[in-house]
Amino acid sequence: MKLDKVTTKRDRWYDDACGTAHALELVGERWALLILREMMLGGRRFGELRASLPGISANILTARLAGLARDGIVQRRNLPPPASAQVYELTDWGYEAEAAIQALGRWAARSPDHDATLSFSAVSLMLSLRTMHNPDKAKGLDARIGFILNNDRFTGHLTGVGLSVERGESAAADVSFTSTPPIMAGAIYGGVPIAALEADGLLSIAGNRALAERFVTLFPLPTTTVRAPSLPSTSQPPVG
Repeated sequence: MKLDKVTTKRDRWYDDACGTAHALELVGERWALLILREMMLGGRRFGELRASLPGISANILTARLAGLARDGIVQRRNLPPPASAQVYELTDWGYEAEAAIQALGRWAARSPDHDATLSFSAVSLMLSLRTMHNPDKAKGLDARIGFILNNDRFTGHLTGVGLSVERGESAAADVSFTSTPPIMAGAIYGGVPIAALEADGLLSIAGNRALAERFVTLFPLPTTTVRAPSLPSTSQPPVG
């Protein structure tokens, strides 16, 4: 099932044949790329998308979904009974954008202005783990990792090759974490000891304790780039 037909002709912002220019025409509007991010692990209801992007209005979300559907990136599907609800999900081509989202995330994480303490969604955390997975640190591992993050549940399959993630809990998980996305990120990216978070009641662990301790070390952030010196403030053109 597709979204209702959108007849509005696409605006060409750049009149440029470069693929990068067209990519910005497809997903460069505010919120568009984050909406794609939230659907990377499966279809989401309208209300779920709004909840995961608290700064977006219903009107903007509706407009962005319609534009992404027009361009063949998103589609709408009716869930079978007893759910009898509609979800928005990526098309096969839409899912291919994950590589671009990962590359942008890794690149931007090196910015000296990147603030890792800001809030973010559970899907954002899962995708960041897929992006920052370090094969050398994860060498020899083959484990299932469970996550309960607020109302979201995921199971990851961790190997030295990568981390695959699916929605839902798994009874076969070797270790499970229960927390919130920002607290979990503090343990993984901020170096906050998980024992301290447990003591404060902010995180709980079930299963293989040694694996939990190792897991939070497997996703190093890239080195922050050095900020370039400011250009001199002058109205005169440079000489030479």
